[in-house]
Amino acid sequence: MARGSTTTRSESDASESLIGRGARIRGRVHGDGSLRVEGSVEGNIQLTGDLEIEDGASVTGDVEASSLVVSGQLTGDVTSRGPVTIRATAQYAGNVGGSEVILEEGAAFAGRIEAEFDLPAELSERTGGRAQSPRREPAGR
Repeated sequence: MARGSTTTRSESDASESLIGRGARIRGRVHGDGSLRVEGSVEGNIQLTGDLEIEDGASVTGDVEASSLVVSGQLTGDVTSRGPVTIRATAQYAGNVGGSEVILEEGAAFAGRIEAEFDLPAELSERTGGRAQSPRREPAGR
């Protein structure tokens, strides 16, 4: 028998949805809470919570989420308010922006990464605190 509880779940625990293996979704996915994809989605995904694309799953479309973990296939641009992790098993094509981008060794990635970062002290002193691309010296010097 279930008993009533006076505790409330946190917002991050409030709602997690699943698109199971074998499921195919065509169209825009929008919602509050988090989503784990084990099947395939063809369409844009916009979430207030986190998105996880499992190994063997695929998403074709732009993604906006609180954070993102990609272990499967993703083709589309990503905007994340938090960290983006691209696992070693991932195949990702598109531009990605997030507070932190983690690209594991072995991941297949084609695109552009946009992330805020602080330069190490030795580089900050040389550039006056501005991010600059490293200088390349001509070969043979």
